[in-house]
Amino acid sequence: MREKAISIANLSYTYPDGTPGLQGICVDILRGESVGVIGPNGAGKTTLLLHLNGIFVSKNGNVEILGKKIGKESIKGIRRDVGLIFQDPDDQLFMPTVFDDVAFGPINMGLPREEVIRRATQALRWVGMDGYEKRLPHHLSVGEKKRIAIAAVLSLNPEILVIDEPTSNLDPRAKWGFIELLRGLTMTRIIASHDLEMVQALCERVIILDKGQIVADGPTERILVDVELLQAHGLAPDNQAGQSHKQH
Repeated sequence: MREKAISIANLSYTYPDGTPGLQGICVDILRGESVGVIGPNGAGKTTLLLHLNGIFVSKNGNVEILGKKIGKESIKGIRRDVGLIFQDPDDQLFMPTVFDDVAFGPINMGLPREEVIRRATQALRWVGMDGYEKRLPHHLSVGEKKRIAIAAVLSLNPEILVIDEPTSNLDPRAKWGFIELLRGLTMTRIIASHDLEMVQALCERVIILDKGQIVADGPTERILVDVELLQAHGLAPDNQAGQSHKQH
């Protein structure tokens, strides 16, 4: 039996304006699982992701990461264990060069200079961006920025990768290159997306979120062929959804 990577019990969250964001979320995700979180706009997908490394903390419910409850004492270690990648890489990249962005986390961990260089170099190689060390992040394409954002997270050696809309604003070639990159990562992955094609290619399990509640949770091959279920929650597929994309 695999260990739980994430355990969420009775998690509810209300936005500052009083709008419910999450309502009674209960879910366990096992180590090594790749889980897609899908749902219409405003369903609470990003809000859920932001609870997984303590950017949002709710008084209602319990979130445990690798057996540790999120709290003041555990938050630093949890943020090292859970790598969060935002939808817009410009929210993540803020240093003058690509190398500086990727090295920022290891430097903050207080690692020796040689280890910082080793981790940053290795992370850039993992995402196919070695040779970009001296480039200016804001001059890169969206796809390149997304790879750099992943490298910046991988340099921390996280146990869990949490990714918000990884294929948004990518052309088809960049999208499938990005899917192959994510497929090569072996840690636990939680991916929130509207891109059912990508979810089918990467995730063994799918959770549908709507109005802050889990309305379905099961194997990808069962959830993504249930057209009535998808249509009921604003996820009606095109003609390709539900078909296999194993050729990719």
